[in-house]
Amino acid sequence: MQKVDFIIVGCGLAGLAFCEQLRKANKSFHVVDNQNNNASRVASGLYNPVVLKRLNFIWKGKEQMALIETFYKELEEFLDITIDEKINILRILHSNEEKNDWLVAADDSNLKNYLTIPFIQNDNRCIKAPFGFGKVVNTGKIDTETLLDAYFNYLKNNNLISLDKFNYSDLEFQQDGYTYRDLSAKNILFAEGHGVIHNPFFKFDIVNGTKGELLVINAPRLKLHSIIKSSVFIIPLGNDDYLVGSTYNWDDKTWQPTTKAKEEIVSKLDEFLMCEYKIIDHYAGIRPTTKDRRPIIGEHPDKQNMYIINGLGTRGVLIAPYVAQTLFGSIFNRINLDYELSYNRLIKT
Repeated sequence: MQKVDFIIVGCGLAGLAFCEQLRKANKSFHVVDNQNNNASRVASGLYNPVVLKRLNFIWKGKEQMALIETFYKELEEFLDITIDEKINILRILHSNEEKNDWLVAADDSNLKNYLTIPFIQNDNRCIKAPFGFGKVVNTGKIDTETLLDAYFNYLKNNNLISLDKFNYSDLEFQQDGYTYRDLSAKNILFAEGHGVIHNPFFKFDIVNGTKGELLVINAPRLKLHSIIKSSVFIIPLGNDDYLVGSTYNWDDKTWQPTTKAKEEIVSKLDEFLMCEYKIIDHYAGIRPTTKDRRPIIGEHPDKQNMYIINGLGTRGVLIAPYVAQTLFGSIFNRINLDYELSYNRLIKT
């Protein structure tokens, strides 16, 4: 029987971030994950604390952004990879009213380090933007697929992962913790994303996943060096390839790409992209989202040393380091957990 401090179920961005908290604190852990249906692998990877549609600051934006650079830089050094690309966002402005809104927002104390003035004039003939762009700085993109692949290799090479679907019936409750097959641990953490809907211990309807779909296009004439944001975003990937998306579907819980979503993305893209392009790939994933758009972290109300981290939604790259650090602090340093993050806040509504 292998003894560890934590069994971690699921290793997307949330599970990975908590594993890193444990590793750096010299706490032992073992991951159970079958690498299937991982929304983190089809995420855009953007980190940006500004809601560009309404020009407001995201929840806990300062706290989240304060952790970003150090967290991913340490992972790059630890795994010997490059995943953090600093890249600006150009939001297409559609009217003088939108330009005025931008000027007001740029004066906000939370936003002034991100929204720049003056406006950027459009000199790209492939983009329709007669009112120009608002430029967002101090943002970037994490290559989540490279990160997750490298981290899985680290886990496999060190015998820290079981590549298998977690079987809940094999989990046994002991006086001093939990056993799962040949594993024994004082604590267990479920970081399953939308897969938590199958979890009998956290059986609730609070993670109502939203399906998102993305296209990859090839557009040789486009020549973008910044992200373009309008009704959809365009993210440069290199070699004239671009990631375009995304959609939000609250009803479809399948992982298969759909023609309807593809047509929706193309329709919105064609409103402002004025050059030829070819669709070369199409992805789909289910984001774990909650009723109030806040993450869920903390201990199960009835089962001691059983924890959850979930509900990261569309900003997993940005939120994961913050919620992992917060959960770790609540477990090992007895730091009080904000009620707005707790599991209880949702099961009592």
